[in-house]
Amino acid sequence: IYFVQVNNAGASGVVVDEERLRAMNIDPETWLSGKATNMVQQVIKTSYETAVECLNTNFYGVQRLTEALLPLLQLSPSGARIVNVSSLRGELWRIRGDDLRNELGDLETLNEEKLDSILKRFLKDLKENTLEAGGWSLMLPAYSISKATLNAYNRVLAKRHPSMLINCVHPGYVNTDINWHTGPMPVEEGARGPVKCALLPDGGPTGCYFDQTEVASF
Repeated sequence: IYFVQVNNAGASGVVVDEERLRAMNIDPETWLSGKATNMVQQVIKTSYETAVECLNTNFYGVQRLTEALLPLLQLSPSGARIVNVSSLRGELWRIRGDDLRNELGDLETLNEEKLDSILKRFLKDLKENTLEAGGWSLMLPAYSISKATLNAYNRVLAKRHPSMLINCVHPGYVNTDINWHTGPMPVEEGARGPVKCALLPDGGPTGCYFDQTEVASF
């Protein structure tokens, strides 16, 4: 018997002209490869307010809920499972700046204070219109850094609680509200990865990033 916590917070951090976006008819491969970044700049816009909402939902909300539930999860006889639903937008190779990528990938120095500092730096650069110079992702910038820091938080948690199985998972390009129904994958198929992480056997992987049902690189 074990307790399971699944975090599936989702805020895009942008304001979208959905009619114009649908009219562009961008194919899934163009979305996934990042080639759509320049194409959609006029129809997908990030404001400071939408970015704050995104970070509060996708990172800080998950962090607060997890910390609140940890005392209960620690009572699980077989070690709890925590599943953080992430996104390929949070993968480290998609981060443009080398220093930022290295910060988020250095497990030895990662902690909540560093992640909070990174997010505050992002908001400062957004307010000053210096995202490109700061090395941040330009496609869904707030969403991307919220998921990158969520992945990093996942690793911090797993290191701190070795008796639990704590993983994050990109469910696939699922047809949902978060991507304005541009994804080709049905919800039922997208659930496979999170369900697998929730039902991992004792001794299974922890502190990992799953691309759907397979362990992948952060």
